[in-house]
Amino acid sequence: MAASAPGSKQGLMAESSIFQVSAGKPSFGGMTMPGLVRQNSLENTEAKTRLASLIEAYDKQEEPVDTQAVQDVIVRHLATTLVKTPQTVDSLATYLATAYSVRDRLIQRWNETQAYHESLQVKRVYYMSMEFLLGRSLDNALLALGLKRVYSASLADLGFCMEDCLEEELNAGLGNGGLGRLAACYLDSLATMDYPGWGYGLRYQYGMFKQTIVDGYQKEVPDEWLCDPNPWELPRPDICYPVRFYGHVTSVNASDPASPPLTTATGQASTHRQRWEGGHVIEVMAYDMPIPGYATNNVANLRLWSGKDVGLFDLNAFNAGNYTQALDAKMEAATLTAVLYPNDNHMLGKELRLKQEYMFASATLQDIIARFKQTGRPWVDFPKLVAIQLNDTHPTLGVPELQRLLVDEEGLDWDTAWDIVTHTFNFTNHTVLPEAMERWPVPTLEKILPRHMSIIYDINLFFLQKVEKVYPNDRGLLNRISIIEEGYPQQVRMAYLAFVGSTTVNGVAAIHSDIIRNTVFRDFLTYYPASKLVNKTNGIAPRRWLHQANPGLSALITEVVGDVSWVKDLRKLTQLEERIGNAEFEQRWMAIKHANKQRLTAYINQVCGIKVNPDAMFDIQVKRIHEYKRQFMNILGVIHRYNQLKAMPENRRQREQPKVVIFSGKAASGYYIAKLIIKLINSVAEVVNADDSIGDLLKVVFIPDYNVSVAEIIVPASDISQHISTAGTEASGTSNMKFVLNGGIILGTVDGANVEISDAVGHENIFNFGCLANEVEDFRHTQRYRPMAIHPALKSVLKCISEGMFGDPNVFRPLIETVTSGGDVYLVSIDFPSYLEALKAVDRAYKDKTNWVAKSIRCTANMAQFSSDRSIHEYAQEIWDIKPCPVPSNT
Repeated sequence: MAASAPGSKQGLMAESSIFQVSAGKPSFGGMTMPGLVRQNSLENTEAKTRLASLIEAYDKQEEPVDTQAVQDVIVRHLATTLVKTPQTVDSLATYLATAYSVRDRLIQRWNETQAYHESLQVKRVYYMSMEFLLGRSLDNALLALGLKRVYSASLADLGFCMEDCLEEELNAGLGNGGLGRLAACYLDSLATMDYPGWGYGLRYQYGMFKQTIVDGYQKEVPDEWLCDPNPWELPRPDICYPVRFYGHVTSVNASDPASPPLTTATGQASTHRQRWEGGHVIEVMAYDMPIPGYATNNVANLRLWSGKDVGLFDLNAFNAGNYTQALDAKMEAATLTAVLYPNDNHMLGKELRLKQEYMFASATLQDIIARFKQTGRPWVDFPKLVAIQLNDTHPTLGVPELQRLLVDEEGLDWDTAWDIVTHTFNFTNHTVLPEAMERWPVPTLEKILPRHMSIIYDINLFFLQKVEKVYPNDRGLLNRISIIEEGYPQQVRMAYLAFVGSTTVNGVAAIHSDIIRNTVFRDFLTYYPASKLVNKTNGIAPRRWLHQANPGLSALITEVVGDVSWVKDLRKLTQLEERIGNAEFEQRWMAIKHANKQRLTAYINQVCGIKVNPDAMFDIQVKRIHEYKRQFMNILGVIHRYNQLKAMPENRRQREQPKVVIFSGKAASGYYIAKLIIKLINSVAEVVNADDSIGDLLKVVFIPDYNVSVAEIIVPASDISQHISTAGTEASGTSNMKFVLNGGIILGTVDGANVEISDAVGHENIFNFGCLANEVEDFRHTQRYRPMAIHPALKSVLKCISEGMFGDPNVFRPLIETVTSGGDVYLVSIDFPSYLEALKAVDRAYKDKTNWVAKSIRCTANMAQFSSDRSIHEYAQEIWDIKPCPVPSNT
């Protein structure tokens, strides 16, 4: 097997395999299992050669997949890995044993993939993201390996149910929203399409939080997703890197024997360099998660970093009676990756978040450099083997960190290093909201990362000097594009640093890319070529978001296409349109939708204690709770509908379309207004759902603790889904794609990917409303200085809230004031009238079931453009310059 790069400067065990397998495989019950060989355990060259041949032979073994063989492996893990007896086996143990048996297969393919890619020295992409919302892994892995049926049968023979087994898995707490779900989809597509690529992130001990609802309010409790053993992660204690904080910077002469001379890539000597010293250093340890490709031998890798607390116990302090001090270092290391995005409403939270981002960037870059150095190639070849994608601004410290490592640690001169940096990084921008544009106070950076602050100053100086040569005397331009924003204190604009440090910058939907081209990065494009900023519309993985989440619809599609090849090529879904007008097919289509609604109905009853009618229209909005996403406008529309129903005569009321309005999503723990929106939704639900005169004509549900697994139940059940952000504020969205792929129809603004979805599925198959992006600023100006009269329908609804129909009106006053006296930044009052008209149009269309099912089929049939496979192919061809490298079969 070809050796891979080591994991640290000390020369670690080759990474070409996660586990090195010994020649003598201990047996248990007729089965064989791998044993771990420690680093440098074999000094004899002949023994090493023999071991390498045995490992290669082991990796080429084809394990049988009949039910008996699967049962044997599961039982082996129950008995030896989990130490269970027949009397102590439960569903959790069965899940773990099943997962370990599947992981065994993934590890073998992982080994083969890494060895093959390394033997060819192919260029890899490294996708850096602070979030990866993977969801559950077992079902996904079984489907990818084509083993779902044999494992289901094997478990059934052992007396266990596959569904119960799958339910035992906790969702990995590695993300909190669309950013993380996108990253997970992209890893799936990288592996499935055979592109050489890894993901890099942080291993949070606790996820964002688990959401509970108490008296209508969101309450946060720890998301202890690692409370059970996690069979999908592989601890790598041999792969650790030092990460420094604080300290000071000193100048060092190249003649200093402790400091190797600074040289260019061609060997030209230089005389000056900087050294970062002092402060304190922690060790950061790797955890690997294999990411299987669907119907391919390729297995990608997600490497997560965690502060290593081993060896940090201060025995002297403990013996002296300073018990807390003895644990300080361990606690600090653990704290760095304790929680996803710590609350940064206070300075300590801000500093912790900055440390998280730097720890992530530094460990990742050290790891990539170590792997590159194993190739023996010159530094000028670094961008030929490495492409790094920054998923939003969180990993942007990777830009000055790579420059530091190349200049301070590897001895390259500034210009050579900067040329490597700017030909290695690429940056995805995900927002236009000012509050989401990450900035760091200069004093904070100088305190925690003094060397990086000096590097950022130099990057900015050299960049502005180059611009000034082209545009002399334009101080306004220099001020607008400066990475350092003037103020008290000065701020480092991370999006600008990412832009300057990257080869290519991309938006994530056509309208979003146009907006950032004309706003955030407009001045940069007076200097850089227009081709530096491109569009790469987001996509979703059809394996999880249709094949796995909606097995009934997946089976029907497979019947139409003739095989399951559509899972890797959504263009084949266009064949569905040929079945429109076929009454039997349309009935089967809607029967699958109804079954999915029944599944969601049962879940709502179980979790919320609310009984809803699956025959009603399911109107769904699930996503992070935020003012710009306008869940507030949605619940105002619900109140309007409720008032209308109450005002109708009984005989007229019963002719109305029954509707279940479903919300789900989390508000950031420090986001007061978003939390009030959740409270209002639940308060409205309490009143509406208890009104016997309304009954099933209107129900309101808030499903707590939204995550990937909950989404897999919700998405296939939608009749209509709402994506109603203020135009120009939602970069793309991906939940809109998931709903439409599953035959759901969109009610949405002309924003984000809604625009492209409308073009793809047909404008007659989507319900658009609201002002356009180019009108938003004019409306905001009007609302701020000369507010327009509030529409009577909205005025009536707000009056209901302020008069106490849904509880103490003082509770909701700050929420109401965002519309009435707060400038109405997100234009609820402007769009509310057209929103009500769009809701009426949905009601009318839904009554025509024949036309509605045709819309539903057309939606699914035309979603090929929104596959993450298409997105990744575009990134690979147009940004990363990488090619598919399928691992050949051993048979």
